[in-house]
Amino acid sequence: MTDSAPEVTAAGIARLAGVGRAAVSNWRRRHPDFPQPVGGTETSPAFALAEVERWLRAHGKLAEVPPRERLWQQLEADPRGAGEAVADAGERLLSAGRPAERGPLAEVADEIGDAAALDFLLDRYFETNTRQYTPTPPDAAALMAALAGPGDAVLDPACGSGALLAAAARHADPRTLTGVELDPVLARLCALRLAAGAAGAAEEPGGRRPAVAVAPGDALRAGPPEGEVDVVLCHPPFNERNWGHEELAYDPRWEYGLPARTESELAWVQHALAALRPGGTAVLLMPPAAASRRTGRRVRAALLRRGALRAVIALPVGAAPPHSLALHLWVLRRPGGPAEAPEPRLLVVDCGAVPRPAGRDGLDWPTLRATVLDTWHAFDAPAEAVASDRPGVSAALPVIDLLDDEVDLAPARHLPPADTRAGAAVLTDTHRELLAELGALTGSVPRPAASAKPRPPGPQVTVGELARSGALRVLTAGGEGTPVAVREGDVLVPVLGPGVPRVLTDADAGAELARPHCLLRVDPEHLDPWFVAGFLRATGNARQASSYTSSAARLDVRRLRLPRLALADQRPHAERFRALAEFEDSLARAGELGRRLVQGLHDGLAEGTVTPD
Repeated sequence: MTDSAPEVTAAGIARLAGVGRAAVSNWRRRHPDFPQPVGGTETSPAFALAEVERWLRAHGKLAEVPPRERLWQQLEADPRGAGEAVADAGERLLSAGRPAERGPLAEVADEIGDAAALDFLLDRYFETNTRQYTPTPPDAAALMAALAGPGDAVLDPACGSGALLAAAARHADPRTLTGVELDPVLARLCALRLAAGAAGAAEEPGGRRPAVAVAPGDALRAGPPEGEVDVVLCHPPFNERNWGHEELAYDPRWEYGLPARTESELAWVQHALAALRPGGTAVLLMPPAAASRRTGRRVRAALLRRGALRAVIALPVGAAPPHSLALHLWVLRRPGGPAEAPEPRLLVVDCGAVPRPAGRDGLDWPTLRATVLDTWHAFDAPAEAVASDRPGVSAALPVIDLLDDEVDLAPARHLPPADTRAGAAVLTDTHRELLAELGALTGSVPRPAASAKPRPPGPQVTVGELARSGALRVLTAGGEGTPVAVREGDVLVPVLGPGVPRVLTDADAGAELARPHCLLRVDPEHLDPWFVAGFLRATGNARQASSYTSSAARLDVRRLRLPRLALADQRPHAERFRALAEFEDSLARAGELGRRLVQGLHDGLAEGTVTPD
């Protein structure tokens, strides 16, 4: 890290003191001894962190800040940028063990260990700098690695934060992990993440430590790869016009055709194929337009004729950023392998039909993953079994049927409709379920009762204070150096993005805590989980505990507040919060049943399986 004194902005001072930006502005006006700016701009001044801390402490305004937060504030204030500072700190943790000098980095390493300290720094950096890179969510990365299968040598030519290579390390037990990243700082951080993961893998029984190499650079402009890896995983940049169309016009990688200037994704597809050994597999996360744009039809046709493109899998909306699109997974295999099919076929899968669990945030990834992998393995069997055909979900299509003027590979255009002979019976069952759900809802709609003297139900206490007293534990993914398995009664709190706190049930128990979520594990002798989740969900509570200094609001869980009540006094609130959660789940299920009924009636009328009567 740099030897220059760390600086902090007004937003950072507000976080230190646990107040809003307006309070910092008031202090500057009302207190002549408030530290003077040492940098920044007139509209966004920067102050010496040490001077600010002394002033806050002298005036009794310095909130108790955990060592991890103090470390992050120091790194974030580094004039070179947080990325460089995190990379320096991480390299010191990995190369020389715990830092010799005292300070926030040494305190955090002493508190949670070197590996967990590095995980904390990397996770916090990636969470707060989402504009600088496009993340691949862990569930999507794990699915891509599982589709690719095992391989000794794995490459990601646009590796970003290293999510895909980390997933490959967990799934394939490779000997080498190789990445290329345009941003040199991001390349350093990716190398740190993979090196730390490799060290952890070597400590597992029977595990081995893969060799890690991450180079900064432009993979497309660097020229043809050597063609010696078993697996390529890639989440390429989308819609890039300046990818090298003119200077790479005669590149030997374009054996399936020169991609158009607007088809950068097809350049990455051919780059991945060129990097593979014969029979090697590549899985790329692609925008849906790449399957149907007219400018790419010749390249798509060549990929089909040669048998290089094996599957196009449409993920549900929200599976990966940009979350407004239903992205595709392309599974490719370099021709020349030992078991090529005599008649090339393309597997198309539409995961949009995989239902979301009622009343839950996000996708049902276990079901989605099982659907995709079972279908792919059935298709990729030596005999190419027709078992991969599932009406409305998947089909194995002869390539000859796809080679028309459009070469449109969007799965939804080719999947046969679901079996409509039982359509009326299915819709009748849905209708019956909906009526039953609506009937239950009618009798359970909560009715508000106004308080005679509106006021909060007691003095407030923060989650951080409750954690220090032992009334609950705050758990984060990777925060203790090992995966965190959730339990019934835990309170799951989203830290970044949509979602609300909720109490986990026995159906959730055993699952691994995933980022960006936090887990509150309460002591049942002091706290009721429904009481905790209910008050944490209050709009004002989340607003005062959130930071809005980055592209997305990030929740500081330890600043959330609860009423300080005895366990017996918590019970009435807990029972009401539980009833509200059950009502919300029923409401979500009724909404899903209603959507299914309406869409089914539209389809039935259009297909003639139900009559207008």
